[in-house]
Amino acid sequence: MEKIPEFGSKLRKNIVAIPEVINSCSGIRVFGQLLKSFLFSTDVAIIRNTNANAIIAVYPFTPQPAISQALILAADKPIFCGVGGGITTGDRSVELASHAEFQGALGVVLNKPAPNDLIKRLKDKIDIPVTVTVVSEKDDFKGRLNAGVDIFNVSGAVNTADIVKRIRDINDQVAIIATGGKTDETIRQAILSGANAISYTPPSTGDLFKTTMEKYRNE
Repeated sequence: MEKIPEFGSKLRKNIVAIPEVINSCSGIRVFGQLLKSFLFSTDVAIIRNTNANAIIAVYPFTPQPAISQALILAADKPIFCGVGGGITTGDRSVELASHAEFQGALGVVLNKPAPNDLIKRLKDKIDIPVTVTVVSEKDDFKGRLNAGVDIFNVSGAVNTADIVKRIRDINDQVAIIATGGKTDETIRQAILSGANAISYTPPSTGDLFKTTMEKYRNE
């Protein structure tokens, strides 16, 4: 295999690198861009210093356009923005999704409680992929597929691989992003189960800075 030319610098060598095993998945092609790795983060500093293909930016608060705008402006790679689906739903989620598209988001993400009707409304309103998070084998996969969901974001902890298999039993074509866990083996299991792409949760800024500070102290 031909060696890939690589460029770096002494100032940018300390990045959050995604596990190499993720590159073995098929990826999801969105508007011509092949996405295999999604970094799960809203930390601008980490987003600017990672080799992941894309960012999945969801957070446990009511989605706000100011947050998505800040992330999209700061990022140097595609972003999938959270637009609610739980407490924030209905018209507000639709408006948030439209706003995210106009700002430049490559996709939107709905939380697990989002009703299927909301998926239909988003599909009628926006022209970027609609992703829905699923956390259990009991989720209404068929209903979400009928509503027009583009991507399943599987976040089932130790059950992730089983949930991916369940979705594949129902539909072998729908795109799936799956959480990969902390080891190469759990990532590989998710891929072998049928995940097209993997979401990776990076260490916190505090953990990363701890390593740097220990180095400084030893020097």
